[in-house]
Amino acid sequence: MKKNRDNSLPFKSKLDLFRQKIYIVIYGVNTPAGKTFDVALLIFILLSVFTIMLETVEGIDARFHRELILLEWFFTIIFTLEYGLRIFVSKNPFKYIFSFYGIIDLLSILPMFLSLFIKGSHILSSFRILRLLRLFRVFRLMEFMEESSKLKVALLASRAKIMVFLYTVTIIAILIGTLMYYVEGPKNGFTSIPRSVFYTIVTLTTVGYGDMVPTTALGQFLSMVLMVTGYGIIAVPTGIVGVEIAKEVGRSISEEKIKDTEHDRLNSIVCAHCNREKHRKDAEYCYHCGHQLHI
Repeated sequence: MKKNRDNSLPFKSKLDLFRQKIYIVIYGVNTPAGKTFDVALLIFILLSVFTIMLETVEGIDARFHRELILLEWFFTIIFTLEYGLRIFVSKNPFKYIFSFYGIIDLLSILPMFLSLFIKGSHILSSFRILRLLRLFRVFRLMEFMEESSKLKVALLASRAKIMVFLYTVTIIAILIGTLMYYVEGPKNGFTSIPRSVFYTIVTLTTVGYGDMVPTTALGQFLSMVLMVTGYGIIAVPTGIVGVEIAKEVGRSISEEKIKDTEHDRLNSIVCAHCNREKHRKDAEYCYHCGHQLHI
């Protein structure tokens, strides 16, 4: 930043003006140029992820492998330039680099460069789909952001209960898995306690791959107990989080009611002399005529 010759008003250098223009384009959600940039960026992200997905299709990759790789490098170069510009125009570059979005932006471009040394690592570029989280900021979907905030608070509030629940489920899985190993044995596919615990967890979650099937009466009875227990176990974490979400929503509603009540109370303070409303809570005199308020 430079100053005029009379040291009165500072003026910006050409570099500062250029950085300001770029900053408005990149971070200016409310400006036409900024919104156009963000929408174009979201489209590029979708196209790049779609390109990576096509590369995993054997027939398409065999025919258009070179074109798909070129497209991936094209998108990677664009995202790299964008990442560099974000650092360049940021007032605090390190704050952006180590921020949530900064880390995601970096992880979205690293896999392609790593593919020069580690074969096949460019497939990890599909994680750049996480950059679509900017959709909430671009289109100012604040209602969804507030709801996600409530969900985050509910999950944090219920983490202790969920940890106790998972601890209990782990103990049950190990105990019954051990029993299944001794009841069924290696001849029925339960070759070790870890594999038996795997069968127990698969059965508890009602997945049922069918790769291991108990044949003894006791083993089948234990499996039936696991299946019935699994339905109840699935509902437990849902109920825990649901209760916390209900509490958070109730807390928000209560706060809104308090604000509305306070707002109505303040608006009910009317000057007896000039009939003006909307006086401050601590006002003793009317802001219009100066007469004392009788609250």
